[in-house]
Amino acid sequence: MKVAILESLGIGEEELLSLEKPFLEKGVEFVHYERSLDENVLLSELDGADAAIIANMPFPSSVIAKSGSLKFIDVAFTGTDHVGLDAAKKKGIAVSNASGYSNEAVSELVLGMVLSFMRNISKVEERCRNGKDKTGLVGNEVKGKTVGIVGLGKIGRRTAEIFNCLGAKILACSRSRHSDAPSYVREVEMDELLASSDIIVLHCPLTPETRGLIGEKELERMKSSAILVNVARGPVVDEKALCEALEKGEIRGALVDVFDKEPPLSLDTPLLSAPNTLLTPHVAFATKESMSLRAEIVFENLRAWMEGQQINVIC
Repeated sequence: MKVAILESLGIGEEELLSLEKPFLEKGVEFVHYERSLDENVLLSELDGADAAIIANMPFPSSVIAKSGSLKFIDVAFTGTDHVGLDAAKKKGIAVSNASGYSNEAVSELVLGMVLSFMRNISKVEERCRNGKDKTGLVGNEVKGKTVGIVGLGKIGRRTAEIFNCLGAKILACSRSRHSDAPSYVREVEMDELLASSDIIVLHCPLTPETRGLIGEKELERMKSSAILVNVARGPVVDEKALCEALEKGEIRGALVDVFDKEPPLSLDTPLLSAPNTLLTPHVAFATKESMSLRAEIVFENLRAWMEGQQINVIC
């Protein structure tokens, strides 16, 4: 059995070796590579590999279709829209993800971004460092606000729990109703969530149905005082429409961790110059704790697949 680890899992060598050790003792061979976007390089690295471990690097159908020995793709990420699933299904290649590893990390970043924006933290810090006061920068509290969560999966529920603890009202909208949703969550249709929420948090996956989910019409439905938080996927939001809404003052602000392209961003990316934004370069998932948990899940996926009991099944 040969396993190709095609990019870093974000953990130290000692931790990685401890996870590999039980497999090495069973004769599994691990080969490690630096992240590459070159299809010819990837095909060379996959030569003879039974399984591939990736994180969020693009792994296109063109590579999967040409990989002669590949039987399992172990994705160290929750979303799999960067993986050529059509080709994997066609070839009967199993795919698992690392669902659940970043529940805390993502939800905590959402809280941090919202508090930072609502309390003007970066602006008042700059004032303080320059010998000035808070004049004109009095913030707002979360308590009493309505938080609308789009996508009530595990991360969405954790975000709901956190904001409920701060005294916010919680609305949620998902593809289907959740009979086991917490009592403090009121599930509503999208139109009501957009019109009623002070803070809208996107936690939905990127699918054909959610691509462009938040566009011009949806932004117009929001309160002028509303804050949009996108920690889902960039294309869930129409970036051009969002920039125009910010320029016109149609919404209060946008807190964005994900973009149409993976950071680093081109300096002419419109959101970089849009007003009333807080931008981070896709870091919501990235904490020391989440990286360790992610690696544990990935190697458990591998163990289960090798024993014929695939878990965290995507296909």
